[in-house]
Amino acid sequence: MTKKAYVIGVDFGTDSVRSILVDSSNGVEISSSVFHYPLWKEGKFCDPSKNQFRQHPQDYIDGLEYTIKACVEIAGSEIASAIKAIGVDTTGSSPVAVDNTGQPLALSPAFASNPNAMFVLWKDHTAVAEAAAINQHATRFPINYLQYVGGIYSSEWFWAKLLHILRADESVRKACYTWVEHCDWIPFLLTGQTDAKQLKRSVCAAGHKGLWSASFNGYPPNEFFSTLDPLLDGHVEKLGQEVFTSDKSAGHLSQEWADRLGLSIDTIVAVGAFDAHMGAVGGQIEPFHLSKVMGTSTCDMLVAPKEIIQDTLVKGICGQVDGSVIPGMIGLEAGQSAFGDSYAWLKKTILSPVIDILSKTNVTDQDTISKLTEELSNQLIIELSKRANELPLSLSDPIATDWLNGRRTPDANQVLKAGILGLNLSTDAVMLFKTIVESTCFGAKAIVDRFNEEGVPIKGLIGLGGVAKKSAYIMQVMSDVMNMPIRIHKSEQTCALGAAMFAATAAGVFEKVDEAMVAMGQGFDTTYHPNPSNTEYYSLRMLQYKKLGAFIESN
Repeated sequence: MTKKAYVIGVDFGTDSVRSILVDSSNGVEISSSVFHYPLWKEGKFCDPSKNQFRQHPQDYIDGLEYTIKACVEIAGSEIASAIKAIGVDTTGSSPVAVDNTGQPLALSPAFASNPNAMFVLWKDHTAVAEAAAINQHATRFPINYLQYVGGIYSSEWFWAKLLHILRADESVRKACYTWVEHCDWIPFLLTGQTDAKQLKRSVCAAGHKGLWSASFNGYPPNEFFSTLDPLLDGHVEKLGQEVFTSDKSAGHLSQEWADRLGLSIDTIVAVGAFDAHMGAVGGQIEPFHLSKVMGTSTCDMLVAPKEIIQDTLVKGICGQVDGSVIPGMIGLEAGQSAFGDSYAWLKKTILSPVIDILSKTNVTDQDTISKLTEELSNQLIIELSKRANELPLSLSDPIATDWLNGRRTPDANQVLKAGILGLNLSTDAVMLFKTIVESTCFGAKAIVDRFNEEGVPIKGLIGLGGVAKKSAYIMQVMSDVMNMPIRIHKSEQTCALGAAMFAATAAGVFEKVDEAMVAMGQGFDTTYHPNPSNTEYYSLRMLQYKKLGAFIESN
C-alpha cells in the first residue's frame, strides 16, 4: 500500500463540474473528469430575456458522482485507499431554498420543474429591485451593514435573491425553511446530514454575499431584514452565527456517498467556498497581487495582512472578509459580470444565423454539416484574435463598455447596459471583436484603479482560468491596458487544485493552507509584459471608455 496521501478537488463551474485527484505531496494530478450539466445544456429553467438563470440540483448530484467516481476508477484501488479528503468550490452567489432536512425543494416531486425552487445561479439578475431596496434600506440604520461589501449590495447576492424568490413564489415561500449557498450545500450532502440547522456555512459565502461580519457579531439583526420586508422575518435566525474557513472539516463522507464513490467513510469533507477564492489559492496568490480568474465572468481576488490593511475599506467591491481566501488574512473580491461571456455573445451573434442556414441546406450531407458547424465554432475566436492582433491601433476605432451583463465592480449596477460608440460601414467582425476585447480589459483596469485609489496598492497580476490559458491576444491587450506584467499560472484547473489544497489541510496533511500552496503549487508558465509602444494609446483609450461609461450611466 502506498504511504502517500491523495486528495480530491471538485470545482462546480457555470456549465460543468470538474474533479481532480491530486498527490498532496507535490500537487501532481493523477486523474481528472468533467461532467457537463445536461439540464443546463438544454437551456432548461432559464430565460435570458429576463436575466433568469437557474440550475437544477440533480445536475450537481449527477456531476458530483460521475466525476469523483471516474477519478477514483482511473487512479486505481491502491490510490483510492489513500484518498484522505475532498474539497469543494462552486460558483457564487448561487443559493437555493431548502426544507428543514436541508434538501433543495427542486428535489421533491412538487417542485421538480419550478425554477424558483432551484439554485439561483450567480449570473441571475432577477433581483435587481430587491438589491435596490436593500441599498436604500441600509441607509436607515446607525450601523452601516454594507461597509464590508463595498457599500453597495448586488442583485447577484444572497439576500436580494432570497427576497425576490419569497416575493415571486408563494409555494416556495411556504416550503422554504432556509436559504443555502451551493458551496455550503455540497459538503452537507456528502456528509449525509439531514438537519438544516446543523449545516456548516463558509465565511467566504457568508462574508462576501450574506452580510456576515465579526464586527457585527454575525449577520445584521432580524430587525434589519423584517423591516425591509416582513417576508424575511426570522430567516437570519435560521442561519446561525458561526461560520467556518475552508481549512476546517465539514465532517466525514457518509456511508451512502462512500459506497457511491468507492471511498472510505474516513474521508474528510472540507468546508466549501466560492470558485474564485479557492482558485486564487490554487493559483498561488501573493499579498497585494490581484488574482484574476477569467472565465465567463471574472472574479478578482486579493489578500492582504490584517496588520497592514487595518481599517481600510475599499468602496464598490464585492467585499473584504477575514479568512475568506487564506485563513488569517483579509480577502478582497472584485470582478466583472461578463468577460468570456462577452466573447461568447459575439460568437453566437455571428454564427447563429450561419449555423441555422447550414442545418437546412441540401448542398451537402448532415455529417459534413455537423463537422463544418463544429469547426466554425472552434475556430472563430482563434481567427478573430489572429486578425485583430494585426489591426493598427487608432483612437478613432469603436469604443465599448463591458456591461453586457451589468456591472459587478467597481460600484455594482446590474441595470447598466453595454454600449458601442463609433461604428461605421467599415466596422467588421474583426474590429468588433477588438472593441469587445478592449472593453473587457478596460473594465479590468477600472477595478485595479479603484483598489489603488482606495489605498490598497496592486503590486502584480496573476491570470487564471480558461481565457488566461487559451488567448494570448487577450492577455497581451490586458497587460498593455494595465501597463503591468501578468503571470499565467501553469495549472489548467486552479479552482479544483485550490479545493484540493484545502482538502489536504482539513485532513491534517498540512497545518496551514499556505504550506499546501507551497507543496502543491504548479508555478507559472507564461508572463505577458506590456508593449511600451501601446501603453500610451491604451491610456488614452481608457479615458474614452470612462467617458462613454459616464454617458451611459447618466442617461
